[in-house]
Amino acid sequence: MNILITGGTGLVGRKLSKILDQKGHSVAILSRKQENSNYKVYTWNIEQNQIDIKAIEESDCIVHLAGANIGEKPWSKNQKQLILDSRVNSANLLFNTAKKINKSFKCIVSASAVGCYGAVTSNHIFKETDPFGDDFLGNVCKNWESSIDQFQLLNTRVVKLRTSMVLDKDGGALSKIIKPIKMGVASALGSGKQYVTWIHIDDLVNIYLKAIEDENLSGAYNCSSMDQKTNKEFMQTIAKVLHKPFWPFNVPSFVLKSLYGEMANILLEGSRVDISKILSTGFKFKYNYLEEAIKDLYVNV
Repeated sequence: MNILITGGTGLVGRKLSKILDQKGHSVAILSRKQENSNYKVYTWNIEQNQIDIKAIEESDCIVHLAGANIGEKPWSKNQKQLILDSRVNSANLLFNTAKKINKSFKCIVSASAVGCYGAVTSNHIFKETDPFGDDFLGNVCKNWESSIDQFQLLNTRVVKLRTSMVLDKDGGALSKIIKPIKMGVASALGSGKQYVTWIHIDDLVNIYLKAIEDENLSGAYNCSSMDQKTNKEFMQTIAKVLHKPFWPFNVPSFVLKSLYGEMANILLEGSRVDISKILSTGFKFKYNYLEEAIKDLYVNV
């Protein structure tokens, strides 16, 4: 298929493009600027509501990964608006352009986040049928997914992948978390009792591949390994694999809140998610356990 990827130069987009190319698909990237790439590049300007219409005309499937990094800057009012708009307005631009030319697709596969259930710590294991949280991230995901659901009006199969923390040594949250651990100062954050959901980059890319190729997939899916540990267990495991000490003194919540403001909630809160729906599709994870995932990324290289 001809597959158009928004956010194609990001962490997931780069690796997904490569595997799609290896599988014989034709990959194109939708970017803010024309750039050197191994793939065809189309341009768009979300703020000005402009897009190269050929990007829509020539695509069989869209993978929507575009969106400002939620952990890049503190959540000022402007930053929160950027996080929302970069996801929703970009999806609206794709949909409205396709609607204008009466274009349908075989599928649209969009990123979403397990943060859709809200930044809460509880013993409840969230399923895809649970309601969205009423906090900032819950509201972002609700609007984000609604903007993607519009594509059903174009007779297009819609898949939304609610992603947990992506483990990859080339970037993302793990590269930030692992720095103090490598320096020998690993410790739990806040209470340490909040759960951390995670997924190895290779497993996530393979879920995207399945979502594109398997016509039986539709709707929302939680994307996480089954080994969902508390923050204390998560940090201890990484320290153990890297043969680094683990300190019994937790980083106080107020320290993180003073550094990151409201954004600290994504570090200080977290619950488990149910993954039975993605498993029911026949998908098999390569990395089920945190220890083997960290060893693959940082030891067996």
